[in-house]
Amino acid sequence: MLEKIWIYHTNDIHSHFDYWPRIHQFLVSEKRKRAGQMFLFDIGDHVDRFHPFTEGTLGKGNVELLNKAGYQAVTIGNNEGITLSHQDLAELYENAQFDCILANLYEEDGTRPFWAIPWKMFETPYGTKLGVIGVTVNFSNYYNPLQWKVTDPIEELARWLPKIRQEADIVVVLSHLGLSDDERIANLFPEVDIILGAHTHHILENGSTINNCLLCCTGKYGQNVGKVELVYDQEKNAIVSKKATLIPSEKLPEAPSEKEELLSLFERGKSLLNNPVAFLPKNLSANSFEESELSQLLCSALTEWCSADCAFMNAGILIEGLDQGIVTEFDIHRICPHPINPIVVPLNGQKLKEVLVETMNDQYMTLEVKGFGFRGKVFGKIIYDNIQFAGKGAAMKIRIGGKDLEPDHIYRVATIDMFAFARFYPVITRSEKQFYLPEFLRDLLSWKLAELFPVPKNVQ
Repeated sequence: MLEKIWIYHTNDIHSHFDYWPRIHQFLVSEKRKRAGQMFLFDIGDHVDRFHPFTEGTLGKGNVELLNKAGYQAVTIGNNEGITLSHQDLAELYENAQFDCILANLYEEDGTRPFWAIPWKMFETPYGTKLGVIGVTVNFSNYYNPLQWKVTDPIEELARWLPKIRQEADIVVVLSHLGLSDDERIANLFPEVDIILGAHTHHILENGSTINNCLLCCTGKYGQNVGKVELVYDQEKNAIVSKKATLIPSEKLPEAPSEKEELLSLFERGKSLLNNPVAFLPKNLSANSFEESELSQLLCSALTEWCSADCAFMNAGILIEGLDQGIVTEFDIHRICPHPINPIVVPLNGQKLKEVLVETMNDQYMTLEVKGFGFRGKVFGKIIYDNIQFAGKGAAMKIRIGGKDLEPDHIYRVATIDMFAFARFYPVITRSEKQFYLPEFLRDLLSWKLAELFPVPKNVQ
């Protein structure tokens, strides 16, 4: 007997819900038609704390959406894994009506998190077994400070795949690793039939076949829904055909009350973030292209929070300013939505001067930045704290905290983790770094504003 099996998948939604109502409607309809022959998976980064709904619910609202759409399993992406505190990630899936499949994340003591399983066997009504394993990118620089132990995903696959292959008719990998690693998996593990990929936002319109393994990826932001059609021969115990397609979400029928539903998600998040943080006696403006009181305040908070000698950051981090009066968590989130963490880079004076000279060029000021945690518009001007420049060219002198820069002295330089990975300043990317987690830049901004401008008891 020839059996038809459908696998639908999404990845890297990043809390861009614009198409979610119609995606939900489509998936529920497809599941109703397929009568048990359909499986539905998300491959991570569904959560992104740039959206007020996700921020206000710490990702549990995303889980609610996945529940309602009937997902059977997910794996996590870096946004679920490293933008939430240890406790918040541990609680993220407590109301999930699906499995979180994740083979390469452990507690610090080496035990498996109670909320995750390394792999699972799914079965069709005709008894065909799908063995599904999930892996995520091993950003140990982030996971370790969050008290998680992340392991090499390839080693975990090598550990589990032989066992899965023995028991399963079809082997599926949920991979939040990126396309190049997916291609590596296809070449290394001939027992894998399908890789549902994520992380690097590639679009594979009809999939890609390597070593008889079908690689699939839908891009990002819910722009597409992925569909894999399988024909399985029960008598030969073999896959007869595999076909991957993408369904553009913009071409799906609009869901009833779609605009109202999207507005409702936003308003729910806004309501949850309606907690007062500070009371400003005046407006604090922000400008991507010049220093402002608000950007300077944040930069000085960066120095203080990290117990650093100095700090620098790009002004584009602050999207807007703040108005006089009550400032809420929503206001802070609105102007600084990035999941960007502080870092400290120890640099000797000579290397620090090299970096600072590069920052003065303003070569990235108007650059539109995408990725690396940045959720703003343009890079903007570099803002400094405890760093002074005197003179120009070869005669220019740099002072740190009012003292001349010493070439051999080691300085603790606070900045943002975007510079740890994006190659704006090579000295930073190459140097040792200390990551401060789970706090984001907006947490530092909230802390400093609350300290300088506390909310009077009579207006709380």
